[in-house]
Amino acid sequence: MLLRLVVLLALAIAIPVAAMVAGPLLRTRPDPNQLFSGGTSYPDSPQAFAFQPTQEKFAGLPQITNVQIVDFDLDGTNDLLVCDALGSRVLLLQRQADGSWLESTLVADVAAPAHATVVDIDQDNDNDLIVSVLGNIMPDDHVIGRVELFENVDGDFRRHVILDDVRRVADVQWGDFDRDADIDLAVAVFGYSRGSVLWLENQGEFRFRDHELLTGPGTIHVPVGDYDLDGDLDIAAIVTQDEEELWGLENLGDGTFQKRRLWMTINPDLGSAGLVQSDLDQDGDLDLILPAGDNLEDFDAYPQPYHGCYWFENQGDWQFKFHRIADLGGTYAAAVDDMNGDGHLDLVLVSLTNNWLEPNNASIVWLENDGQQNFKTWQIDAAPLHLVTVDTGDLNDDGLPDIAAGSLNVRRPHRNLGRVSTWLNQSGDQP
Repeated sequence: MLLRLVVLLALAIAIPVAAMVAGPLLRTRPDPNQLFSGGTSYPDSPQAFAFQPTQEKFAGLPQITNVQIVDFDLDGTNDLLVCDALGSRVLLLQRQADGSWLESTLVADVAAPAHATVVDIDQDNDNDLIVSVLGNIMPDDHVIGRVELFENVDGDFRRHVILDDVRRVADVQWGDFDRDADIDLAVAVFGYSRGSVLWLENQGEFRFRDHELLTGPGTIHVPVGDYDLDGDLDIAAIVTQDEEELWGLENLGDGTFQKRRLWMTINPDLGSAGLVQSDLDQDGDLDLILPAGDNLEDFDAYPQPYHGCYWFENQGDWQFKFHRIADLGGTYAAAVDDMNGDGHLDLVLVSLTNNWLEPNNASIVWLENDGQQNFKTWQIDAAPLHLVTVDTGDLNDDGLPDIAAGSLNVRRPHRNLGRVSTWLNQSGDQP
């Protein structure tokens, strides 16, 4: 007992003395100006983009979860494929000769669709749809997710529920994982506190057998590609809830997979918001791009110093080198394209939660690649706000990559609202 009292007394004296000595050597409170300025804006883009919303007026607060540029009707002109969580439907927007957009519903009654995957699943030479169904756009761990396949039958869509005993589903991608000449599926089950990555083995007649590859809450995207260049299709996954982790699921050649954790961060609030694959440095292998800035779980979502865009450079043998290439506050989605026609791949980023109290802060930017993967951030626009999805492609048949984005309006401020917006690339008009 006496010894314990002596030790406690010694500590009571030593700790304050040590703090006095070490205090000047330690920065106990970083300068807030070094941490973050409160929001992000950038120089105006020297390359012009003409803003054109797909509709001038709309009711309520739109909740667009995904926008893709794709020639869905196979007429040679790109369309917009849109997931509308507020309307519980998947939409097709077709550009008319006068530049307006004709909107139609492809499939209805899908509860909070997160993504629509275009694939000819039955290989009959038309586009079918696979819809990732969240069930609820807000946090929820109930078994309300589904994967619904909509078979294209002469322009009408026949529903097949191919997975329904799961939590919220955020993404589905396709590939022949077992080399049996049919199309299988990779599935990101986001859930909330519980989630997973599955692959669905195609057994014919719209029947699929599910295989669990990874458990982890908050799985967002599962891009498919041959990441190790061994001739079969692998799966990458970003997991974001309990941990912020990047996973590679290596296909061993017969539809069995080996888990590889490629990266993790000790920052549980990074806010990984998606995962995009592209050979960004054009060296012949697939890299991964991570937009980070999702902090909707916070009471007051606000840009953080670690928000931005991260590039994972594929260096072979499942080694990926980490680069931070942008610091846009509230970054939520990324798209890759050669935006200025110089032969180098650039990026477009959108923000969900920049500091909107400052009207000049960026909602959409592009990162100009100098050819050595050094990026200059240019601001395209400061509105509309709350952008969560972006894609690039030629929308007006001029051969230039344009931009389409969608707004998810679930946080204040409720101004400068958008739904589905486009920016037409004007670089062809410049001298």
